[in-house]
Amino acid sequence: MAEQMHKKKKGSVKATVCHIFGTLILILVIAALVPITVPRFMGYEIYNVISGSMEPEIPIGSVAYVQPADPASLEDGEIIAFYSDGSVVMHRIVSNHQVEGFLITKGDANEQEDLSETGYDAVIGRVVKHLPILGQLTMILSGNLGKVLLLILALCGALLNILAGRYR
Repeated sequence: MAEQMHKKKKGSVKATVCHIFGTLILILVIAALVPITVPRFMGYEIYNVISGSMEPEIPIGSVAYVQPADPASLEDGEIIAFYSDGSVVMHRIVSNHQVEGFLITKGDANEQEDLSETGYDAVIGRVVKHLPILGQLTMILSGNLGKVLLLILALCGALLNILAGRYR
């Protein structure tokens, strides 16, 4: 009888440990995906910052959330994302020329305004939020290796929870 109680306690401890670790792994996977997926469902575009033209306001390695906006409604001083020579650029608006349909922009770290004006057709939207360091994580997770890693972690978490059920 005492031996059965000991085995039950041992199995119960194993079940609890497996359940805790399995749940923590699943929470980690979900937490890693939330900053990447939820904003997209809310209509935001997500971009990784790879240059220092907006430092110190937006450091390299940040992730920026961009909300679509009517270019005519954009105001001086706002940070916007726009296409320039096939790349996405984030700079601050110096002036909005609504009649002509273009913006003058400048990176905070740059001494001079951008050489070319930004046409309204190139504007993606306004930068509404940026989170330092998160850009590096999104770059890793959005690649094939990152996706495989997340899948393996999710499977490990699920298997640990299944194993916990077996121990009970």
